Amino acid sequence: MSGLKDYIITLKDSATDADVSSVKDKISSIGGSIVNEFSLIKGFTAKLPEVHSSAIGEHEHVASIEEDGEVKTQPI
Repeated sequence: MSGLKDYIITLKDSATDADVSSVKDKISSIGGSIVNEFSLIKGFTAKLPEVHSSAIGEHEHVASIEEDGEVKTQPI
């Protein structure tokens, strides 16, 4: 599928395992996929269609969603 972008998705601290599964199911239903799950915080990276990123961000158990990318701390 074209138009997929990488996103970092974090969930609210109050999210249960069932809530996390609900968000993952929503991502799958819009043509996305989970790339990597975090172990220290409730969250993961996912590939999903850019046009649906705001819908995931509005999910009741999602704390934040941001496009994944390279971060630089020093000028080149």
